[in-house]
This record gives sequence, C-alpha cells and structure tokens, in this order.
Amino acid sequence: MSPTLEGSRMWLTEEDCDFHAFRSLVEQRTDPGDHPSAEAVERNVPLYDSGRLRALADTPEGRRAVQAELVRALLDGPGIVVLKGAFPDVAVVDRASEAFNALIEEERATGGARGDHFAKPGANDRVWNALDKVAVRAPEAFADYYANDMLALISEAWLGPAYQVTSQVNVVNPGGAAQSVHRDYHLGFLTQERAAAYPAHVHRLSPVLTLQGAVAHCDMPVESGPTMYLPHSQKYEPGYLAWRLPRFVEYFESHYIQLPLEKGDAAFFNPALFHAAGHNRTADIKRMANLLQVSSAFGRAMETVDREAMVGAVFPVLLRRKAEGASEDWLRRVVAATAEGYPFPTQLDLDPPVDGLAPPSQADTVWRAVSEGWTSERLREELRAGAERRQG
Repeated sequence: MSPTLEGSRMWLTEEDCDFHAFRSLVEQRTDPGDHPSAEAVERNVPLYDSGRLRALADTPEGRRAVQAELVRALLDGPGIVVLKGAFPDVAVVDRASEAFNALIEEERATGGARGDHFAKPGANDRVWNALDKVAVRAPEAFADYYANDMLALISEAWLGPAYQVTSQVNVVNPGGAAQSVHRDYHLGFLTQERAAAYPAHVHRLSPVLTLQGAVAHCDMPVESGPTMYLPHSQKYEPGYLAWRLPRFVEYFESHYIQLPLEKGDAAFFNPALFHAAGHNRTADIKRMANLLQVSSAFGRAMETVDREAMVGAVFPVLLRRKAEGASEDWLRRVVAATAEGYPFPTQLDLDPPVDGLAPPSQADTVWRAVSEGWTSERLREELRAGAERRQG
C-alpha cells in the first residue's frame, strides 16, 4: 500500500490525519487502462463479467494474470471490484436464501435482538456464524454455493492458499437505516486508543489479512441501499484513526458511491475501504446479502466456526458428487470453504511434521478421505484424533 505520509513514522496519531491529503487521494480517477479485463469502470469501480474472467483464467498463466489484476485493483486501485454474475445459476443462490431465511425465522422465534456492528440493534435481520449453521442444516445447498469459482479465484489472489471463509447474513428491511461509515476487521474493530497503540506497519498489514465480500441474494437497486463505498480510501495510511473523525465522516456522507447489483453478483473489497451499508428506502425489498469475511491462514478469523461439525455434514455430499462426476477443482473448493486449511497452532510433541515442515491440516485429512473414499466414521475418528493431537 502506498504511504501517504511524508517521511517515516513508526506510530500514527489523530494528528497525522491530514484531511487535504485524504481528499487528494480519494478524488483520483480510476484509469480503465489499469483494468483491461473489466467490462467497464462505473463511478470509479471496475465491473467484471464473471463469464469472461472464467475464460481468461482457464490456464494457469491466465489465472495468474487475472488474479494479479484483481490484487492491483484491491491494493493500489479503487479498493473494490464487482463481479457480475459471480453465481451464474441463481437457483444456487435461492437455495442458500431459503436456508438463510429458515435460520432467521428460527432465531427470531427464540427472541433476542441481533446486534449489528455499525447499525442500531434490531434494525436488520442478522445471522451470525451462518457458514457452519448452513453447512450442518443444508449441506447440499452449502456445497453448491461454496464451490463457487469466483470466490476461490479472488480469495486465493488476495490471501493465498489455506484461506478461511466465514459468513454473516444481513437483511436490511424496508426503511432500514444506513450503517455509519467504518473500516473493517482487524484494526477497524478497535477503539481509537487501541488502534493507535499498534505501530504504523501493522496498520499497513491489517488490510491484507482479510477479504471482504458481499453476494447479492436479491436484485438491489440503489434505492434499496446497497453498500456505500469511497473508492481509493483504503490507501490512506492513517485511515483506521480517521474514519471516526467528523470531517472525514462528513466527506464520506457527501461523496460515497453506490452501485446497483443483481441477484448473483458479488462485490469484493479491501477491508480498509471506507464503507457502510446503505439506507433501504423501498417499501417492499428485503435487501439480503451474504457478507463474506475471508481470512488469511496467518490471521485470526472473527468468528469461531465448528469446522469438524461442518465436515461431518458435508463429507457425504462430497463423496456423492465425486461419484456423480464432479471435477477435482469443484471438490477442492468445497473442502477449502469447509475445513481448516492451516495446520498451526498445534502441539508438536504429539503432532510432529510429516514429510515436510508441517503436520497435515484438517483440510489435508478431508481431501485424503475424499480421494480414498473413506467412510464417515473413519473420517470422524481421524479428525477427532487430529484435534486431540493439536490440543495436547
């Protein structure tokens, strides 16, 4: 990320938040020439046709070229890309929506408001930990959804292998108010004082530990309040200390952009981008999005996910789909979204490296089980033994 401060400062303070430097940065124009694979650049945001990206990424060289372009857009460009038709079969989206709605009704029946990070509790319908809840309740729908190749393409591009998917469903009901502007996890979820305690190089590191995404589960015209973004704001180094300051908030509120989305579209963005969910001004659109937070293997995800339970529910689906002729890539994408892909931390006395520098990860064990056609009971025993070794 390009530094925006003169000289080199080891710690940042609110006094480093130069509004004029910020304004100069975010008022630059996105050059379409920097995004040759995009269909268009609208309101400073490159729009990609997912069908074209699939064709371009059909070879290892083509895949790397597409991924490099997406990384440049997220890092040094506007900080956001829209993948049109990321889910080309909207029936897959609809089946996931059915599972989400069932969870919403189930949790609503238990009472208790669902808090929101940057909006009034109860304003929206929110499902936390939606990933493992859907995997356990609707494993077929889960597998079809998380086999998505665009999610894997951009997650691998930004985070590398062994990324970890988590999901939160957000439904903004008619009349639902907008969120306040913010940056996201990690540093975006700390107080000013705590964020300032981290050195400047950690402020530069935080955005590359997470990829934020949102899949549209319904058509989202602008009046329904799709997410508000301020392109290029992710490049402002003191931004984790600036986003709460009144002058920066006022600027965001008068200069943000919104883009309409269609069901099956997906937006992915740098978590340091200034953004906020919009105000749903419609009378009849319940704006549903699946909010994806994909974490680096080297970071910590926000949510605790019961991946052992997820694997137990999804494994029979993987075996069945393999027998029906599903490709290895399809199967591997589902495994990546389901199982823990990183083998650490572990208890090395009990879980020593095997054939290398690291013991097998949970995902390695699941893939071996898929490849060799293990029984569910054998996989369950192996995963339990592995968990016991890691815990010591």
